[in-house]
Amino acid sequence: MNTKIKLIVLLFLSSLFLMACQTKRIENKVSLVLPEHYRGGDNIDSTTNMGDIPWRDFFRDDVLATLIDTAIRQNIDMQLAVKNIEASQLMLRQAKAAYLPTLQLQINANSTNPSNNSLNGLSLGEFLKQNHIEDYTTALSLSWEADIWGKIRHQKAAALASYLQTEEAKRAIQTQLVAQVAQGYYQLLMLYQLHQIAVQNHDLSDSTLRIVQHQYEVGDISLLAVEQVAAQKLAAASLIPDFEQQIQIQENAISILSGKLPEKIQMKGNLNEVILPTQVSSGVPAQLLNRRPDVKQAELAVTTAQANQHAARAKMYPSLIISAEAGVNAFKASNWFNIPASLFGAVTGSITQPILQRKQLKTQYELAIIEQEKSIIVFRQSVVNAVGEVSDALVSIDKLKEKQDIASDRTNRLRNAIQHANLLFETGMANYLEVITAQSNVLQSELELAQLKKAELVAVVNLYRSLGGGWSTK
Repeated sequence: MNTKIKLIVLLFLSSLFLMACQTKRIENKVSLVLPEHYRGGDNIDSTTNMGDIPWRDFFRDDVLATLIDTAIRQNIDMQLAVKNIEASQLMLRQAKAAYLPTLQLQINANSTNPSNNSLNGLSLGEFLKQNHIEDYTTALSLSWEADIWGKIRHQKAAALASYLQTEEAKRAIQTQLVAQVAQGYYQLLMLYQLHQIAVQNHDLSDSTLRIVQHQYEVGDISLLAVEQVAAQKLAAASLIPDFEQQIQIQENAISILSGKLPEKIQMKGNLNEVILPTQVSSGVPAQLLNRRPDVKQAELAVTTAQANQHAARAKMYPSLIISAEAGVNAFKASNWFNIPASLFGAVTGSITQPILQRKQLKTQYELAIIEQEKSIIVFRQSVVNAVGEVSDALVSIDKLKEKQDIASDRTNRLRNAIQHANLLFETGMANYLEVITAQSNVLQSELELAQLKKAELVAVVNLYRSLGGGWSTK
C-alpha cells in the first residue's frame, strides 16, 4: 500500500511540474479600424442609437405587432435555431464533463477448457487435479487525464463559444425576421393604397366618360373621343385586379413567413398613418460590435477557432493519465464475493508523448491556424458589411424624404390641374385629350408617391435592423 501511495504522490507532483510549464493562453484580440461616423450620417445624433429600441416599442401598429409575435413563435427558421441551441447546450455539457474521470463497471465470468495434451492442460491436471479453469471478476475501473496543457479547457471554451454562436444566430434570425415581416406588412399597406387609388381613378374615368358620351349624343364631339376615354377607363380598370392579385400573394407570403397557412390579414389604417421614430439616431460604428447579432456571431467564431487551435496544439504535448481499478476476483464462483480474500486493487499512471502520427497532429494544428485566420477575415468582413448597411440605410432615408417631398408637391399640382381640366372641358375650353392626360398624370404621380412612402418605411426598418434591431447588450 505504501508503494501505491508513493506512486500517486509522484504522479501528482509530475502533473504539477508539467502544469507549471504550460504555455500562456493568447487573448482574442482582433484589430479593427472603424470610422467615427457613418457615411451619410454626419448630421445624425450619435449619442443615442435607434437599435436600442425593443421592437415592440419601435412598431406601434397592433396588427403588425401580432404578426411579428406570431412569426417569432412559429417561423420555421426560428424553430430550427432553437433546436440548434438545444444541440449546442448538450455539446457544452459534454465538454464540461471532460474534466471528470471515466468510471466503468466490469463483470466477467470465464471458463476455459484447454487440451489435455497441451502445456496448460497438463499443468492443470498436475497441479489443480482438474481439466478446466474458471475466473470470476467484478471491478470498477477509473481513468482520469490531467489537463496539463489546457486541451480540455480549450475544448470547453470552443464548445461555449459555439453555444453562444447559436444564441447569436437565433437573435440574428429574429432580427431579420422582424424586419421581413414589417417590410412585408408595409408592402401590403402600399398595395391596398394603390388599389384604392386605382378604384378612385376608375371612378373618375367613368365620370369623364359619361360627360363625353353626353357631348357625343348632342353632336359636340366625335365618336373617336368616346372610344379614347372608354379605353382610358379600361386601362384604369385593369389595374384593380392586378393589385388585388398582388394583395393576396403578399398576404400569403406574410402568412408563410409567420409559419401559418395562407389567410387573409385584417388591416387597420393606411400607409400614411404608419408611425415610426422620426428622429434618426444611428450612434457610432463601434457600437455595432455589441449590437449586431451577426457581427457578434462572427466574433465568437474567431474565439471558437482560437480555442480549437490551442486544443490542437495541446494534443501534440505529453498526456498524463492516471487510472485505478478495484474489485473482487476468484477462481471459483463460490469464492467470488469472499471478502476480503477476493479483493484486489491497482493504480497505474502513464505519460504518453506522441512522436510519429503520420503528421496528423501537426497537420490538424496547422489547419486550425488557417481556420482561425479565415474566421478573422470573415469577422472583419461582417463588420465592414454592417457599417455599409447602416450607411446605405441612412442615405436612402435622406434621399427618399427629398424625393417624397418633390412627389407630394407634384401630385398636389396635378390634382389641381385635373380639376381645372374638367372645368375647362365642361365649358368647351379644353379638349378630351387634355383631360385624359391630366388623369393619367395624376394616377402615375399618386402611385409613385405611395411607392416612395413605402420605400422610406422600408429604409427606416433596414436602418433599425442594421443597427441591431433591439438586441443591445450594453
